[in-house]
Amino acid sequence: MQQSDRENKEMVQLKEEIADALREWENANRYFNYSIGKEQIDHAIFAIITAEKRYGMLMSRAKRLHVEWPEWKEELR
Repeated sequence: MQQSDRENKEMVQLKEEIADALREWENANRYFNYSIGKEQIDHAIFAIITAEKRYGMLMSRAKRLHVEWPEWKEELR
């Protein structure tokens, strides 16, 4: 596999992981909005923090690739 093919495969995989992390973050926020009681709210906050950290980590990883990312025509969902 050529270098560019490996980079392209990694970019596609990372894009999918970022989309998944974004969905997870959105779901955690929705869960928080419908949480009732201290335990559910605490759990929802933990889920939001975890999802934010995962999303941030993946975005940092994408920046470190030092490649030119093509414009994503389709949505991340």
